[in-house]
Amino acid sequence: MSLNKVLLIGNVGKDPEVRHLESGASVATFSLATSERFRGANGEMKEITEWHNIVAWRQLAELSSNYIKKGTQIYVEGRIRTRSWDDQSGQKRYTTEIMADAIQLLGRRGDNPGADQQPAPRPAAAPQQSFQPAAIPTPAPQHVQSTPIISPEDLAADGSDDLPF
Repeated sequence: MSLNKVLLIGNVGKDPEVRHLESGASVATFSLATSERFRGANGEMKEITEWHNIVAWRQLAELSSNYIKKGTQIYVEGRIRTRSWDDQSGQKRYTTEIMADAIQLLGRRGDNPGADQQPAPRPAAAPQQSFQPAAIPTPAPQHVQSTPIISPEDLAADGSDDLPF
């Protein structure tokens, strides 16, 4: 068994770059900064910022292009992927990315630069898809037997009870 799961909350470092592939799929890439604050050995506060490369496909790419801007605070759920390629000089290069499975805007509406803008129109080449959430079935109510309430009159007159402890 294995698990490849990443949960990040941070601020977007640059506006998403969106590409539309010949297949019609969209892909968005952007950076996300997460920071860790701690007190050092000498008592001073230190902050370490880690930068993550985020890749979002299809509907998440469209969400990214419409609502996410530099400075937006977001939650990203996804998985780690490392790719390699040979550069122009023939040297092997590597990059580690977070493949986003879910993205959620965080903070108040005024905190997110992309929240105040109207969504950008979709390109004509991209197919129009509407997202309809699946209906969640509601279970039928089941008969629940009620437990009787014990009143003080039900207790023994001497105040004792018949509990074994």
